[in-house]
Amino acid sequence: MKTAVVMPVGARFCLDQPNSMETVARTLAKAETGEVRVFCCEGAKGQNDLSVHALPAADRLKALHQALSDYRPDVIEFHQQTQQAVALARHFPDAAVTLYRHNAVKPPRHLIDRWRYERRYDRMDGLIFVSEAARKDFLKDFPRLEAKAFAVPNPIDVDLWRAPVENREPLIAFAGRAMPEKGVDLICAALPGVLDRHPSWRAVLMLNDWDRHAAWADPHVAPLARYGDRVQILRSAPLAEVRAVMQTAAIALTPSVWAEPLGLTALEAHAAGAALISSGRGGLREASGPHALYVDHLTPATLAAAVEGLIEDPAGRLEMARAAQAHVMETHAPARRAAQLGDLREQLVRTKRARRKAR
Repeated sequence: MKTAVVMPVGARFCLDQPNSMETVARTLAKAETGEVRVFCCEGAKGQNDLSVHALPAADRLKALHQALSDYRPDVIEFHQQTQQAVALARHFPDAAVTLYRHNAVKPPRHLIDRWRYERRYDRMDGLIFVSEAARKDFLKDFPRLEAKAFAVPNPIDVDLWRAPVENREPLIAFAGRAMPEKGVDLICAALPGVLDRHPSWRAVLMLNDWDRHAAWADPHVAPLARYGDRVQILRSAPLAEVRAVMQTAAIALTPSVWAEPLGLTALEAHAAGAALISSGRGGLREASGPHALYVDHLTPATLAAAVEGLIEDPAGRLEMARAAQAHVMETHAPARRAAQLGDLREQLVRTKRARRKAR
């Protein structure tokens, strides 16, 4: 079976500095047993050993149409962008066309919106979400599409991230976009009290998409400058640097204030061997299971208390980190998730072909 994985406009599938969506697509593609070709925008410095077709910026949709026609896939998997999928789906009646959503679907504002969005989604043979929480959230607005909606949780390449959980540095780490939804302001407000009471500890905040969110984030981050090198701010750091920090940190934070679709950074922290403090919102509990310290009522004070609880309980922190690393190795292994996705693709192809024969 041949699968075309179509990344959204602007996605270069860059190996050196990928976004979370590209990381998921690459991890799955590397673990899949069928033939997979990735279609993305040109301009990446490195794309690994996968089969990749880079599309020009000029007349991109036309070029994508031609490239898919030449490839003749059994499945066309459009990641994230509904309009791209809708524009091309009708040109490939023999392929199973899916929309793979990595974040929450925008809810309809009114009945006309609901009708218009539902028509678009109904043109797909399948809708894939990265957690059961994200799938259920979608079905609150579009219950009629339940038969087409599926959940395939994100994988994590543990071998790429794994480090010993013992002998960690007294380091608190955060990796995520520099935006309110990720709880960056809560972290910045919680850290001073923790650092003042525990002078041997330090923090690293790895803030992605800094250029887009600097105007909001900078006033929250700036007061931490008084701690000098005890608080390091990495702005839009490459993945290798993020991984190196997580492999040494004793504590990692994912205090998202919104419903995370799943939370790839949580999986990465677990795989790297850090003990995780999480808000548990959206799919975060699916990511971590019982192996994170959850803070249900998020405030700077409750977040600080959770951090201090782990600082003061090194044995419990170690036990949590060890169990979490084993959990993601088993539950979110790339081979397991790729097999789940492969079975779903085959199911959708069979259903599509059976319907066409019945006409």
